[in-house]
Amino acid sequence: MKKNIRLVLLGELLLFIIVFLILTLGTGFGTSAILWFLDFPSIIVILLILIPGLIIMGEWKDFIKSFSVGIKDYRLLELKNIIEAVAAAQKLTVFAALFAIIISGVLVMGNLSDPETIGPNLAVCFLSGFYAVLIEFILLPLRLNAERKMNEEMDMEDE
Repeated sequence: MKKNIRLVLLGELLLFIIVFLILTLGTGFGTSAILWFLDFPSIIVILLILIPGLIIMGEWKDFIKSFSVGIKDYRLLELKNIIEAVAAAQKLTVFAALFAIIISGVLVMGNLSDPETIGPNLAVCFLSGFYAVLIEFILLPLRLNAERKMNEEMDMEDE
C-alpha cells in the first residue's frame, strides 16, 4: 500500500491551522492575535540557515525526494540518504531557531532601558522557536515515512 506523504502533510497542516485558529480566536484578543504570530525576519533567518545548509552539505536533492517517498519507488541506499537529509534538516532547523533566539535575546537585553518594548521584543524571541516547532511538525512525518518505507524494502529483500 502506497502512502501519499503529501496528503499526510496536507492533513497535518489543516489540523494545525484549525487548532491554531481555535486557540487564538478563543482568546479575548480576536483576529488581531493572529498577526502577533507573524515575524518575517525570524522566518527568513531560519530559512537562510536551513536551505543553504542543506545545499552546502549536499543533502538538498535527497531532502526534496523526501516529499515523494511512498509515491515513487526508491532503493534502500536512496531511502537511507533521504532519512539522513531529513535528519540534517531537523538539526539545522533547531540550530537556526537557537541562533535567531539568541540574537533576539541579545537585542532585547541591549534595550532594557525602554520597558514598553520588552514584551513585544520577547514575543519575537519566542516566535523563532515557534517556527522551528512548525517546521519540525512537517519534517518528522517525512522522516518517519522514509524510515517506514526503508523497513518495508528491507523486509521484502529478506523474503
